[in-house]
Amino acid sequence: MPYSGLDPDRRQRRLHRFRQIPVRTLLPNVITLLALCAGMTGIRLALENRYELALGAIVFAAMLDAIDGRVARMIKGTSRFGAELDSLADFFNFGVAPGLILYFWGLNALGNLGWIAAMVFAICTALRLARFNVQIDDPLRPAWAGNFFTGVPAPLGAIVVLLPIYLSFLRVPVPVVLTFVYTLAIAGLMVSRLPVLSGKKIGTRVRPEMVAPVIIVAVLLIALLISYPWELLSVVSLAYLVLLPLGWFSYRRYQEADAAARVTAAAAATSDHPAASAPPVRDPDDERPARLN
Repeated sequence: MPYSGLDPDRRQRRLHRFRQIPVRTLLPNVITLLALCAGMTGIRLALENRYELALGAIVFAAMLDAIDGRVARMIKGTSRFGAELDSLADFFNFGVAPGLILYFWGLNALGNLGWIAAMVFAICTALRLARFNVQIDDPLRPAWAGNFFTGVPAPLGAIVVLLPIYLSFLRVPVPVVLTFVYTLAIAGLMVSRLPVLSGKKIGTRVRPEMVAPVIIVAVLLIALLISYPWELLSVVSLAYLVLLPLGWFSYRRYQEADAAARVTAAAAATSDHPAASAPPVRDPDDERPARLN
């Protein structure tokens, strides 16, 4: 049929394309773009040898990344576009930017090996984010699996991998070879199958009696981050690495409880539907018809 300018379906598609977008769906995306700007600025600052500000930009990007998703869920502004934009921004902010900062800071002394370490870290970040996006849509995941990440998440991986630079600001010498090995190790943890606690069990609500302590702790952490940034980031990074096995032990407990629940359910189903009784054994000398036995 030749095209008609009065085609109602085409008109509806055009109206749908140009319909107004709610402001609540824009706010989370604006926060994500601000984080992306912070990551790009971090690279520029590293090129200018202002590594303190470059690391501050990465930490600021991680803080924005921690709130954009929560803001989207809070104001019901989640969208597929926002999810894709967040993944792309995370790859740049927590894969490309930290790798380049480490390379400009010290890995370049190793030449091609240093560049390979930076590239491997960025590639592992991309693989980690791709796997996360796939696992979200997995219908076979148990409900308790949402309490865990598979591998170190990208924002925390970026914060932790910069530990050699934190220590250098504290006048703790870190050999460049050790930085090379450490970067590859963190990249491996990001793409590993290690279960890592996600912190989602903490919840989104605070009991009334805990409001004041939570506010005091938050203010204290912000004050420490401003006053002693490198000390705090070093302690947090080391503590995070030391506590990683706790996620594995917790995951194993969930698996054992899940397996026990399945066994109990199977036993209950068997008791509710017992097997049919076996037919009586006939005497070979009995000549009566089977229907009379």
